[in-house]
Amino acid sequence: MPFSHICTDMELSQRSHNMPESPIRKLAKYADAAKRNGVKVYHLNIGQPDILTPECGLEAARNLDRKILEYSPSQGHLSLRTKLVSYYAEYGIDLSPDEIIITTGGSEAVMFAYMACLDPGDEIIVTDPSYANYMAFAISAGAVVKSVKTNIEDGFRLPPVEEFEKQITPKTKAILICNPNNPTGYLYTRNEMRQIRDIVRKHNLFLFSDEVYRDFIYTKAPYISAFHLEGIEQNVVLIDSVSKRYSECGIRIGALITKNKEVREAVMKFCQARLSPPLIGQLIAEASVSTPHEYMEQVYDEYLDRRNFLVNELNKIDGVFSPTPMGAFYTMVKLPVDDAEKFCEWCLTDFQYNGETIMMAPGNGFYTDPGEGRDQVRMAYVLNKEDLGKAIVVLRKALEAYNSK
Repeated sequence: MPFSHICTDMELSQRSHNMPESPIRKLAKYADAAKRNGVKVYHLNIGQPDILTPECGLEAARNLDRKILEYSPSQGHLSLRTKLVSYYAEYGIDLSPDEIIITTGGSEAVMFAYMACLDPGDEIIVTDPSYANYMAFAISAGAVVKSVKTNIEDGFRLPPVEEFEKQITPKTKAILICNPNNPTGYLYTRNEMRQIRDIVRKHNLFLFSDEVYRDFIYTKAPYISAFHLEGIEQNVVLIDSVSKRYSECGIRIGALITKNKEVREAVMKFCQARLSPPLIGQLIAEASVSTPHEYMEQVYDEYLDRRNFLVNELNKIDGVFSPTPMGAFYTMVKLPVDDAEKFCEWCLTDFQYNGETIMMAPGNGFYTDPGEGRDQVRMAYVLNKEDLGKAIVVLRKALEAYNSK
């Protein structure tokens, strides 16, 4: 019997069938095809900034003189963790190096938090919409995602605390927040953070807090870390990454931070199983922690300018609405289409304007119910203003052509 015939009866795991495609990457094959045909694609689908990486990080990469590229400790280099202690202290977060575990990007930190704290069938509560990988990693861990709905019309403000209470069952083990939020740009208020703290304390839950975008807050409201909340220090697992802070997405360095010793010991088992976080990435990240404040101020001002420009121009288009994000560098946008995913695909396969088109992330992929957000897209303002302006022109022309079909 031919071997190929034998293989046809093999079945993949149910987990793989349940795993959703990433709304950020799922249309990449169409973008690649468009580029092969000579079309310029404006990438607003992914948080890959065009901001230059800090010179100190690049210098560390250029001056790498090691003779052996060895494994690092499973927890990450002590020198990097020590430097990060000083960084967090600037935000009023008091840590020791032992409370920081270096991970392969923030994504691995989320995954390890799930694996250490949740059993298959356990429930985790997120706000809807939320970062798509939270749901994908939950499926990998066998956990169940429950959601609390927020609305684009009011800027994705958190609903009353009672809505969280309604989702809590005996299987609920954790609440996950992203502050400032990806994909909405919402920033939790001090009162909202205290309400979340009270729920966590009342039901003895873990609080997973993704705070990757703390350096990009565009309002006068204060940044409230989960570690600023008194009384739940042992419940908090903080997720972080250098990817967006220093425009170093490719070095894949993140961190899982917790004062809970049992959680750290459990996470370390998974760290040891994958042996080591990236060596070269850690060397670059460690150098980048010394980035001058002037660099960070310039990057902050650039993102603020881009945000203001993009939101203003979007809201000039008939039928388009974008709230004003308070942080991060994304905005959820409501479009005058019945199926934003089909529209996004069409932009890449059947449309161009003066040899250019636009790539966006379909909004329904950021909701736990894929029937939600069908008229929304997520845009990342990670391109310079000139390119953002050209992308807006392309979007306006695309909507006119699409809705006249």
